[in-house]
Amino acid sequence: MPHHVAILAYDGLCTFEFGCAVELFALERPELGVPWYTHAVCADEPGPLRALGGLSVQVAHGLEAFEAADTIVIPGWRDAAEAPSPALLDALRRARARGVRLCTICSGSFVLAHAGLLDGKKATTHWRYLDRLAQDFPEVKVQQGVLYVEDDGIVTSAGSAAGLDMLLHLVRSDHGVELAGRVAQRLVIPAHRDGDQAQLVARPLPSPGENGIAQLMDWVRENLRAPHTVDSMAVQARLGTRTFQRRFKDRTGLTPLAWLVRERVTLAAQVLETRPGLAIEAVADLAGLGSAESLRHHFRKHGLPPPGRYRSAASRLAG
Repeated sequence: MPHHVAILAYDGLCTFEFGCAVELFALERPELGVPWYTHAVCADEPGPLRALGGLSVQVAHGLEAFEAADTIVIPGWRDAAEAPSPALLDALRRARARGVRLCTICSGSFVLAHAGLLDGKKATTHWRYLDRLAQDFPEVKVQQGVLYVEDDGIVTSAGSAAGLDMLLHLVRSDHGVELAGRVAQRLVIPAHRDGDQAQLVARPLPSPGENGIAQLMDWVRENLRAPHTVDSMAVQARLGTRTFQRRFKDRTGLTPLAWLVRERVTLAAQVLETRPGLAIEAVADLAGLGSAESLRHHFRKHGLPPPGRYRSAASRLAG
């Protein structure tokens, strides 16, 4: 059966966050050639529901839609200080007890926090609300400045557009790197931004050397098998090493070496999906990770299953 997603609507609906979830899970994608998600929009309030921008939303399903869900998405919440209804909180607790994956965008994390489902778990929210989340729910392991974080089947993301990164992370987990890249291409967004990437970019305006860094990143992606160091990348970008490291971090939120490893892991995942006969050791060499042991280590650090299991899951999805 296709993976079924329940998307929560509510009065005062955050329109952008809701639209992100609908775009990912409600739009049919026959060109992908795999069984896509099914979805239901649901609410625990009678409609029509007001949405930001002067819109109104009529919802066909109540909270009973959670009972058939494999994933529940909470696209923001109208007020971080407002506790959701007992009915909604109880429905979320029952879904969690059944093993349903729970996901939030922006202030939607407060809904799960009110339900007690984030206690003892890593979680994040929009940078404006991080201190409030930590203060109001001290049992939550609040992650400062990340785009999204997953902990035991609960995925929380930062504000607005970071929700798209989180939702693409779900697609990668369910369908693999290559297919997620095709969806990102359709959306005209980056195929992969790590959850650990900073929410706030230190320099919103381009600075001298930015073009050199962009060209470097393109060149490295085409030559991931080659050896790279911070010094060699700085030379390629025509910058001093310290200046290069500072500007690279400002641009991406990552150190040059952390970005390099991420790109290599992404390539290795694509190779595992598309070249089933290639030995794991050869995959690691092709991606510039050196050895199968190194490949397994970096897959684990990036929250991916071991390479062999990843390949088997990709084969099942393709079949």
